[in-house]
Amino acid sequence: MDTNILLESGSNELEVLEFMLAGNSYGINVAKIKEIIAWQEVTPVPNSHPSIEGIFMPRDIMITAVDLRNCLQRGMSEKDGRFIITNFNKLDIAFHVEEVVGIHRVSWTEIIKPDSTMSSTEASISTGIVKINNKLIIILDFEKIISDINPEAGLKVSEIEDMGKRNRNNVPLLICEDSPLLNKLIVNCLKAAGYHNLIHTENGQEAYDVIQDCLMKDTLNEYVKCIITDIEMPIMDGHRLTKLVKSDPKTRDIPVIIFSSLINEEMRRKGESLGANAQLTKPEIANLVRTIDGLVAGL
Repeated sequence: MDTNILLESGSNELEVLEFMLAGNSYGINVAKIKEIIAWQEVTPVPNSHPSIEGIFMPRDIMITAVDLRNCLQRGMSEKDGRFIITNFNKLDIAFHVEEVVGIHRVSWTEIIKPDSTMSSTEASISTGIVKINNKLIIILDFEKIISDINPEAGLKVSEIEDMGKRNRNNVPLLICEDSPLLNKLIVNCLKAAGYHNLIHTENGQEAYDVIQDCLMKDTLNEYVKCIITDIEMPIMDGHRLTKLVKSDPKTRDIPVIIFSSLINEEMRRKGESLGANAQLTKPEIANLVRTIDGLVAGL
């Protein structure tokens, strides 16, 4: 299946690959996918996590295979189906699914964020739900799935401690991250790094509303001097937010840092075309702090 689908930068759209597991429809952002191949035998790894099927080398790169059905507590997968080979957080991982259905182009405004009425399992590893052709597709949080398997794949909070004691910095930062856990971790890390003047929002629309409110009250310089944004978010994504900020003469001088698991060559080109000042892969929290230091120096 061709996953090389180009979207206009900043259009607030995404391509969702729909796949099946245990009779249910799930989705993944196509931007995470390298390729889709038929399932193949893997080499088991002793003492590994129960959701790890093993490792294999389809070419010259060793890839870890994850039984996605097991991650969702739906039992073990049969020895058939497909591997969706992904790349995010600088990791190549194959997710074992039963069937690939197709690709849908949707707007982030159509993505509904899960609420507390969902089961705890799906709520913890779902970033959103989209209705397509009267069918609900649950978009899974693959970063959360991998960090649950291996916490070292998540934010490396210890890197902030390794930076040593830092002076307090009152430069106001606007944080845009839809994951409650990552939002909290980023805020805590920035506070530990000396940044205490923080506003944190859950999606690009909330962040843009903060900016517009500050413009109306002529308080932008007081509340927003640097923006840190994820890419994947419901309602408005980080690329759309960056485009809106950088295309407005009143806000285009505000530094924008894209902090996402999706930073690859194609996504980096998109971010650059939108005017992002820096783009960093999500586990690199210490690099985020150093980048903020450089961009806000003298502000």
